[in-house]
Amino acid sequence: MKKILGTSLLLFGMAAFGQTKEDSVQFSKISLEVLNNGKGYNDLRELTKNIGHRLSGSEAYEKSVKWAEQKLRDAGADKVWLQEVMIPVWVRGKESLHIKTSNGGWKSLKMLSLGNSEGTGGKDVSGEIIMVKSMEEYEKLSPEQVKDKILFFNYAFKQSFIETFKGYSDAAKYRTTAASLTAKKGGKFAIIRSLSSAFDDVPHTGAMRYEDNVVKVPAVAIGSSTADELEVLLKNQKITAKLNSNCGMKGEKLSHSVIGEITGKKDQSVIVVGGHLDSWDVGEGAHDDGAGIVQSIEVLRTFKKLGLQNNHTIRVVCFANEENGVKGGVQYGKTVKEKNEKHLFAIESDAGGFAPRGIALDMDDTKRKQIQGWSKLFLPYGVYNFEEKFSGTDLYPLHDMGIPAAELMPDSQRYFDIHHTEEDTFEKVNRRELLLGAVAMTQMIYMIDKNW
Repeated sequence: MKKILGTSLLLFGMAAFGQTKEDSVQFSKISLEVLNNGKGYNDLRELTKNIGHRLSGSEAYEKSVKWAEQKLRDAGADKVWLQEVMIPVWVRGKESLHIKTSNGGWKSLKMLSLGNSEGTGGKDVSGEIIMVKSMEEYEKLSPEQVKDKILFFNYAFKQSFIETFKGYSDAAKYRTTAASLTAKKGGKFAIIRSLSSAFDDVPHTGAMRYEDNVVKVPAVAIGSSTADELEVLLKNQKITAKLNSNCGMKGEKLSHSVIGEITGKKDQSVIVVGGHLDSWDVGEGAHDDGAGIVQSIEVLRTFKKLGLQNNHTIRVVCFANEENGVKGGVQYGKTVKEKNEKHLFAIESDAGGFAPRGIALDMDDTKRKQIQGWSKLFLPYGVYNFEEKFSGTDLYPLHDMGIPAAELMPDSQRYFDIHHTEEDTFEKVNRRELLLGAVAMTQMIYMIDKNW
């Protein structure tokens, strides 16, 4: 009797949160389909090995648009289309950074110009290096001390954060502002320590921005071990740096985000799942964000393969230009507003293809609590954290319109070892971890579609 009563109470509790025993069975079916028959890993191999990195405005990005369009059709989308987006075009070109000690010759350093940085026009630009390790140290420098010098921002990624995205956010201000801070005090160019959780010599690129009415000086990144070595040298002697780079903005061009959907059987309200199709121009853009793209396509494929009769339209969006402009996300939000399309929910995968550990929920408390009430359904799949409150960069325009937004949260411990580097390759992605991310997103969209 107690066992029967206990089971009844359990089922009543599940039902109170909009979940049933049938949901648990459906979760299992989704997992079995994706893990046994999922196409995402092979799709990622194609994207990374046949096309490679996909910087906005590049020929490779345009190839990826055609690739994504075909993959959505293959997955069973009822409708596929390209959404026009005007994107900025930034080109890296040939670049080099050298240093010279007081009693030695020039030594080449591994480096990467930061995305959207201006270069030196192919000319050598040199000067003495001054190091600061914090914004506070920078503020203490006078313009006279910085004038015609090279400013080295040696702020280390804090290892104390368990959630490495917090370490990344903490250090990101140095990448985004270093060039303008240098120019404001008369410096020639900026060097930053890469936003890396690793202790290696791999430089990390990433977007920076210029303040209005400030001279646009170059900004470059060096790896962690090189930064440590440079710090030691600077304690004992004068060091000169020499930069030669050909990077810079080349205007704008028309490009596209890629969109595919399966039509809702009940109404045309939209549930979005997506990632960004572009990447930086180093590595293969496997974790950032090829993983999110193939996971999103896998969601659509799984709904079609299992014959799930979705109440609402499920739409996959492969956003253009997240890395150095977010133009795809902005244009999508603008179009939704212009067409007055009703959107129920949007989730993005843009944190790597590692094992999923949670889903961040950027929405009102009522909806957050409803989703959190489903957490026991996700536990068997290793997904347990529904406490964070943020969403993907491409979804900010939707979130600002009041649309509930979310982001898949994979295990983050290895992500910033390879983020925005030549190390972000297909070989760094584990098949099961990648597909488990697709499982979690499909399960979440199944629940949203059923209960909203």
